[in-house]
Amino acid sequence: MFVILGVSTGASEKGVTAGLAIGAVVGVAALFAGPVSGASMNPARSLGPALVSWQLESVWLYLTAPVAGAVLAVLACRCVRETGCCSAPAGETI
Repeated sequence: MFVILGVSTGASEKGVTAGLAIGAVVGVAALFAGPVSGASMNPARSLGPALVSWQLESVWLYLTAPVAGAVLAVLACRCVRETGCCSAPAGETI
C-alpha cells in the first residue's frame, strides 16, 4: 500500500513507472513472503477456504491485517512526503 500511495499521488508519478514499481513489490512479496510464512497476497483466497473448512483460528489476521497495513501506509506516506500529498485538495472528496 505504501508503494501504491507513493507512485499514485502527484502528477509526475503516473504511467509505466508506477506499474513497474507496484509489480516489482508484488513480485518480491510473492517470491519471499509466501514461501517463508505461507501467507497469501490476497486475503480472500485464504479467508474463503478457512470459512468453508471451519478452520477459523487465523481468520482474525486476514480481517485485521489489510486494514492495519493500509492505515500504517497512509501514516508513513504522510511522514515521508510533503504536506498535503496524501489528502484531497480543499472541496474535493476522495
